[in-house]
Order: sequence, then C-alpha cells, then structure tokens
Amino acid sequence: MKKTKLLNTLSISIVCCMLPVLNNYSMPLEMSKEEMIRYTPEWEGERFPDGRPKVPDDIIQRMKLVNIEEAWSVLRNEGYEFQYERGWKMVHPGAVLVGRALTVTYMPLRKVENEVTNDIGKADGRIGNQVSWPIDMLVKGDVYVADVYNREIGGPIIGGNLANSIFAKSGNGVLVNGEVRDLEQMEALDGFNAYVRNWNPDYYRASMIMGINVPTNIGNVVVFPGDVILGKREGVIVIPPHLAEKVVKTAEVIRLRDGFGFERLKAGVYSPGQIDGRWSDEIEKDFSGWLRDHMDELSVPKEQIQELLKERTW
Repeated sequence: MKKTKLLNTLSISIVCCMLPVLNNYSMPLEMSKEEMIRYTPEWEGERFPDGRPKVPDDIIQRMKLVNIEEAWSVLRNEGYEFQYERGWKMVHPGAVLVGRALTVTYMPLRKVENEVTNDIGKADGRIGNQVSWPIDMLVKGDVYVADVYNREIGGPIIGGNLANSIFAKSGNGVLVNGEVRDLEQMEALDGFNAYVRNWNPDYYRASMIMGINVPTNIGNVVVFPGDVILGKREGVIVIPPHLAEKVVKTAEVIRLRDGFGFERLKAGVYSPGQIDGRWSDEIEKDFSGWLRDHMDELSVPKEQIQELLKERTW
C-alpha cells in the first residue's frame, strides 16, 4: 500500500512538473527574437524588433550592382558553399531583385494540422487566410521568400491581388520556390519582380503554412530571416547578413580594377598578360592615378574610392 501511494505521489509530481512545458508547447510558427539572435551570432548591427538582422539600406542599394560571380567568390572563400540556386522564371526578366528576406515555409495540406495552424493564427490575432499572414508582416525593403516545395497542383500562393499588397508594403518583389498565377497582372506592376519556378492558373488550396520567419529552402539553398537576397539573370544568391558589406566592398574593388583594365586594354597601353596577371608596381600606380582622375564618374561611391586610396601604398 505504501509502495502504491509512493508511486502515485511520484506520478503526480512528474505530471505537475511537465504541465508548464505542456502549456507552453505549440508549433513553432515563428522564431522568437531570442532564437533569431541565437541563429545569427555573427551579425553585430541593427536588428528589426523581431530580431531579424537589418543590413543597412546603403549596402542593399549598392548590392544591386554586384554580380553573381563576385558575391559567390566572397561567400565561397568564407566557407559558404551552398548559397546559389538557378532555374528561375521572372516577371521582368533582367530586373534585379535585392532585399532582406522574410521567410515562409509551406507544406502539403493535412486537414487536422491545417486546423491547428489556423487556431494558432487566430490566437495570435492574424487576419484572413494563411497566405495573407506573412504579407501583413512585410516592411520596406523586404523580399518575401517562400518555399512551396515546387508544388504544381493547387499550390499558387500569390496572384495579382497579393502581388499588389506585397509591393505596397515592401516596395520589392518575391522569391518563390513554387508556382504563382496572374503573370499579366504582375507585369503591370512597375518595379515588382518575382523569381518563381513557373506559372499556374490554379488557386491556393493544397498547402499550409508551417513556419514564418524560420529557416526555409529555395531548392538547394537554406534562407534565414534577414539574409540578403540577390537575384539576377543567372540565378539567385543568398548572402548571410554579416557578409553583405564585405560582398559589396569586394565587388566594388573588382569593378574598379576591371574598369581600369578594360580601358587600358582597349587603348593598347598594356598587354592582356600584364592586366590578367599580377599587376606590377607601375600598373598599380597608374590605377591609383586613374581612380583619382575618374572619382566623380565611377559607379562606386566617391567616399569608398577615397577610403580605398588611403589604404593603397602606390
């Protein structure tokens, strides 16, 4: 009898200890600010209220001139090997897509789990259908990044109405690992671009959201909230926030050196072997003089050129 009472007492104690855990347990629909900070430890700059890294607007603007190869080289050298994904269709082919990622993960619809997600959304005060929830969270400069696992039937999460709302809130475009609808309506949105897998006249009816502002996939690349998205004709490259400035500055130096080299090659001043190989002190001095003479004409900010000249010994 004593043994039974002891077991019952232990069982009640264990259940009581678990109650706070059970009461706090729910699907991780959204990363907390603390989790966001924990997963981006190398970022030391400003953050959004939700904890997402906020790469400065100046860096985002300058990123538009960075090419995919320049960005890839920096990331590869820093140990980030899986940051590039190709095979996209665009609303405005050739238009650049740059901004900070707000991520969404969709999964195939399951009735009960979808109802649970809706209950969580309702408790959180979210309005409307699931597809509108992340759009309500967008701020200027965001890129709406969604993994819809390349769903073909019943999967388009964005059409004309939502594209207009996204553009109004973010002033930017979308990156969708899936299909969307209403191409002609999106084409009428000047400044809006979408990188998607394909077009589809169907409507949203076969997916459900399982995470907002959580790590998500766009094919072979993981996107974290706050990553910088750079989309160009070749494809999309995803840049961790703490490397965004390095990517921009490195690309600017490469652009300046290429501009100088192309000009001198066309003029016949140097041979291809001289420009394509390691530059001599004479060429380095010529390059410094060229920077001073063309400072106001180049695509790189004047202040950055002045900083570069300060660091040079030629």
